Order: sequence, then structure tokens, then C-alpha cells
Amino acid sequence: ILAVKGYEKLKQMGQITNQRYLTIADMSMASSHPRLYIIDMDKQAILLQTFVAHGRNSGLLFADEFSNLVGSFKSSLGFYITGGIYKGKHGASLILEGIEKGINDQAKDRAIVIHGADYVSNQLIKQQGYIGRSLGCPAVPNNQVVEIINTIKGASCLFVYAPTNQYLIQSQLVKN
Repeated sequence: ILAVKGYEKLKQMGQITNQRYLTIADMSMASSHPRLYIIDMDKQAILLQTFVAHGRNSGLLFADEFSNLVGSFKSSLGFYITGGIYKGKHGASLILEGIEKGINDQAKDRAIVIHGADYVSNQLIKQQGYIGRSLGCPAVPNNQVVEIINTIKGASCLFVYAPTNQYLIQSQLVKN
């Protein structure tokens, strides 16, 4: 409900060009569960559901600490607008613009992007019970990164969620 509320506000503000997809990274779930959802808003259906990493200083199995600070290696909550694709040290990567002041607006300075990672895999879950953690990026499985990036590139909405009171108080996009 919060994701749709923010998505609708961003749509009204003209911030979302790729309005077909809403992506949600649900950090209230354990990293051993597929907690990244790409929702086709035209069809009102989940197009893709997969694993997504959280920052290494956000927690082990669950992400329970979040930060907007450079060097925190924690995930940042809130709404992002997807940008363009570039080839980085992890291969194909998608630029993310954090649009919530004081919550995730340091994403660019922190180099928070969507990228593939070999530590986001079922194999690792079987070995250790959780996926690996990133430096704060919502990293996805290597075998799905190109499909994910090509689907949500070009100013679509990404919402990184966790049920924290601090976020609910700070965010202007989820308020009524």
C-alpha cells in the first residue's frame, strides 16, 4: 500500500517516465526469501520475484539498520527513480536516484546501483542460510540482472521498504 501511494504521488509529480513497472525490495523479509518484486502496473500482476541483497552493515539474515551516509555500507530505504545503464565493476548496472531528502538522497555519492552479484544465489542460501551482502546496493542474481535492468530502466519507481517508524515519520511520499 505504501509503495503504491508513493508511486502514484511520483506519477502525479511527473517523475516516473516508465510507469508500467513498480519495483519493491521488501527488506522486512529474510534475505533467504525472494523479496524483490517487479509489478506490472498495467496488468496488476507480479512480473518477476527474486532475491535481493542488503548492505553488509544492515544485518545478517534480516536488514534492520539503514543509513544514508557515505561509507556506512548499509541499505537506504525509500523511493528511487531508475536511471540509465552503465558497465561497472559488476558488469551491467542501473543507476538509482534516491529522491527522499535525508533518507536516500546520497545514493549517487554512495554509488548505490542495481547490479548482479554472485553472492546473491540459492547456492549460498543452501550453504549458509542467507545471501551475501553488498556495500548498500540492492544487488540481484547475476543470471537475472540484465532482464531486471532492461525492464525497469528509464525512470521507473523502486521502493526499498522496511517497517521502521523513523522512515514512516520522515518520508513525505507515504504520508496522506
